[in-house]
Amino acid sequence: MTPAEAVSAAGRAASSAPEEAPRLRLGVADYMTLGNALCGFLAVWALATAQSAHLASGVAGPLPKTAMATAVGLMMVAAALDVLDGRVARRLGGSGMGAELDNLADVISFGVAPAFFFVVWGTIAGGAGVLPVVAGGAVLLAVIVRLARFSCQAPGSDYFTGLPCPSGAIAVVTIVLLDPPVLVGVAAVLLVAWLMVSRMEYPKPRGRKAYLVLGLLATGVALMAAWGLGLPAGDVLIYLMSAVVLLCVVTIPFYVLATRRETARPE
Repeated sequence: MTPAEAVSAAGRAASSAPEEAPRLRLGVADYMTLGNALCGFLAVWALATAQSAHLASGVAGPLPKTAMATAVGLMMVAAALDVLDGRVARRLGGSGMGAELDNLADVISFGVAPAFFFVVWGTIAGGAGVLPVVAGGAVLLAVIVRLARFSCQAPGSDYFTGLPCPSGAIAVVTIVLLDPPVLVGVAAVLLVAWLMVSRMEYPKPRGRKAYLVLGLLATGVALMAAWGLGLPAGDVLIYLMSAVVLLCVVTIPFYVLATRRETARPE
């Protein structure tokens, strides 16, 4: 359950009671949401610092692995906090600001940060003009539209409509880690942006699924650390992880659709 759903559930439970002003004091879940936003900001800071140093040195080639691993790791931590804050809000209760804080934090961590990451990569790789900026802008706008649409939908469904923002952000950074030709990367990122605003359905990480997602994110952070430090087999593991992430992003909606059709089929 996301903070928005937790707040909505609390509002429904209180609908029969006298109307009270929402609690505006920050709760534990809200601090986790703020940690999400801070991770997104630090990812942008790490990328901007690395890009400035890279351009000042005059050395050709991509950004140092340590800087890229740091930025991606921070975005994965932000995604983990995004999963946790909803569960904490459900258990301990959330404030009236929870849903708004969650959307604002997601724009930073899963909109601005991956978009900036892609633009930095495309600028350094060169050869595509303003297309990386267009693709990065498409990601940012898709995240904003998706979050606005989610806020207007009734909670309670077991599925997200459109690719969730954290998954979309991770898909964008994995495209960069695979380091394809710039035009291929632009096309792939535009596809991710479309998936976020599409009607494709993705299962929500509830119950044991949430712990699975957290475990995968922790594994991803560990792999990024190994890759950034130049440990043996780091490149192979990163490429394998990136391929799995992109495969899941593309195939899960079709799996959900096939499962629903199988369930609806008369015996």
